[in-house]
Amino acid sequence: MLLTSLLRIYLTRSLRPFEFTNKNKAILDYENEENLGLYVHIPFCRSICSFCPYCKVVYNHETVKKYKLALLKEIDMVGSILQAKKEVTSLYLGGGTPALMIDNMKEIIDCVKKYFDIKQGIGVELHPDDINKGTLNQLKSSGVTMISIGIQSFNEKCLLALGRRDGDFIKKLRMVDEAKFDVVDVDLIFGIPMQTETILTEDIEKAFSNGATQISTYPFIDFTFANNTYKPLPEKEKKRMLGSISDYCKETERERTSVWTFAKKGTGKYSSVTRDNFLGFGVSATTLLRDQFKINTFSIDDYIEKINFGQLPTSLTLSFSLRQRAVYYLFWSAYSMVINPVQFQKIIGKPLKSMYGFELWLCKLLGFLKERDGKYYLTEKGAYYYHLIEQAYTTAYIDKMWNISRTTAFPEQIVLK
Repeated sequence: MLLTSLLRIYLTRSLRPFEFTNKNKAILDYENEENLGLYVHIPFCRSICSFCPYCKVVYNHETVKKYKLALLKEIDMVGSILQAKKEVTSLYLGGGTPALMIDNMKEIIDCVKKYFDIKQGIGVELHPDDINKGTLNQLKSSGVTMISIGIQSFNEKCLLALGRRDGDFIKKLRMVDEAKFDVVDVDLIFGIPMQTETILTEDIEKAFSNGATQISTYPFIDFTFANNTYKPLPEKEKKRMLGSISDYCKETERERTSVWTFAKKGTGKYSSVTRDNFLGFGVSATTLLRDQFKINTFSIDDYIEKINFGQLPTSLTLSFSLRQRAVYYLFWSAYSMVINPVQFQKIIGKPLKSMYGFELWLCKLLGFLKERDGKYYLTEKGAYYYHLIEQAYTTAYIDKMWNISRTTAFPEQIVLK
């Protein structure tokens, strides 16, 4: 908490916290936003995994029918404000377990395509239990080009610690490989109790050897509202494991595409968070624009009710100061391992060096950044310290935000100091 507060005060040059309020705009002004991405949240699961912090509920057929209609209405409401189709980079569908709405997938995607011209592909998260030829064929026919599979680990002991079970993951991965999607991401977790560096590198190799083009390796974080039986390994162990992941991927010629992701060379990226701006549809979905960040309500019933009244289901909005927006941009650019001054100036409206010249110089001096071809790249050392800051940010900000939002449909205010 202290680390995030000090960084916020220093980088924004202000004591002003991130203040989310219920003073929400009636419409979303996104017409002039460049590099706009889209996200759709599907909150339904067969059962609830204790380690997963995302907004989700157990599948109910009647609720799904109502949710689908509300989701289509929200897309219509937001998309129809423009006279012509808006070009966007990508569309991602996450959850929850999006495949539980597989029979509605094409209808949802087609609704999005009425208003948006998607240039770089459509991605969907998959639970291993949902991988079969029928589902994969439906995804392909719906226009899906990228898949992310939440395997977490191939090791039985690690899965048990997460409250999961082995579902013949290698067979499922090979089935996905045969379906020939452009990108196949496999989510893995490190810092799981009883996990070793050997288990972790074996997991990485099993993923890549059986069809993954990318792995996303996330540290095990114990959210305050999670019901985890086990606690994550100490940070010292996490540091060693992250180093092992990086070293192993470097040795096997897989390139680092973000602090926690690694990919086969020459393949595309699956990244639903590292975009300059994005629109979010569905319960708990977030929207990032040039001057604001907004969050939809986490309550499915309240989401449906708002939509049926012809209102956006916005729960809270943060109106950025200039430096707050700059810090947000730098945070996620750093996660992608590269900071582009040209793109920074396009979004923020001021040169990067004029705002953070000393900080860039200091980070280069300390070995966190290297400057090349006019851009700044995170070093291995810089990536590790980012990993520490990201976990602190998750604990201090995201945990608080989600914990309040999951119990209060429309909070009056949330202040992140």
